[in-house]
Amino acid sequence: MPSRTRSARHARRHARRRARRMARVEHDLTPTQWAVLQEVWAGCAYCGGATGSLQRDCLLPISRGGRYTLDNVVPACASCNASKCHTEVTVWLRRKGLDERAFLVRHAALRVVVADRLADQGPGAS
Repeated sequence: MPSRTRSARHARRHARRRARRMARVEHDLTPTQWAVLQEVWAGCAYCGGATGSLQRDCLLPISRGGRYTLDNVVPACASCNASKCHTEVTVWLRRKGLDERAFLVRHAALRVVVADRLADQGPGAS
C-alpha cells in the first residue's frame, strides 16, 4: 500500500506543477488553428502515424519556456508525445535517430500551408 500512496502523491504533485506552468504562460492556439494543423500534417508530425487521436505537442516544451502557439505546436501520436516528454524537438529527433533536417524542412513548408489556409478562412479563423 505505501508504494501506491507514494505514486499517487507523486502524480498529484506533478499535476499541480504542470497546472502552475500552464497558468504562467499565455496560450493562443485556437481550436480552428489546431484543426488546420491536424489536417495539414495528416498524422503524427514525427512518425507519420495516422491512427488514433493526435495530441498537441510543443516543439519547445512548456517546461522550457514554450507555449501553445501556432508556430510551436505540431500534432503527435501518444507514443511520440510521451517519448519526447519535455525534451526539445531537435534533441529528441537526434536521440531517436530520426531525420532532423527532413522534419524541420517539412515543418517550415507546412507552416506556409497552414498560414495560407487560415488566411483563406478569413480574419476570424486565426
